[in-house]
Amino acid sequence: MEYHTHREAETEAVGAALGRTLPPFTVIAFTGDLGAGKTAFIRGLARGLGIGDRVTSPTFTIVNEYEGGRLPLFHFDMYRLESSDELFDIGWEDYLSRGGVCAVEWSEKVSDALTEALRIDIRRGEAECDRVITISEEAEA
Repeated sequence: MEYHTHREAETEAVGAALGRTLPPFTVIAFTGDLGAGKTAFIRGLARGLGIGDRVTSPTFTIVNEYEGGRLPLFHFDMYRLESSDELFDIGWEDYLSRGGVCAVEWSEKVSDALTEALRIDIRRGEAECDRVITISEEAEA
């Protein structure tokens, strides 16, 4: 599916709509350029899961955990990692087993660990605030 948004609030709304439908144990692999709107989408995702906490990028902490919704949200930022080995070192398998939603920004850095994931690519559109959001349920080969 492809969505075109024209404001950050619209990108968040697409994330919220998806968050209302996700089952437990969902892994979402995000790709897109720096500043494309991945964290904005995840803010909406959290809202759709019923999480009222302020959602921020975990760039320096690697993972932020959000509880209190119908499912927990584990928001990962792999930008600073060098390989999927580092992902496993921080307890990736433990997060997977907790039955929440794992949202992984910069997923291409750990793609070998994300073989079965919902794929979301966010790209800039023609205007500054335009975004093209592509959602695919295909597993990476």
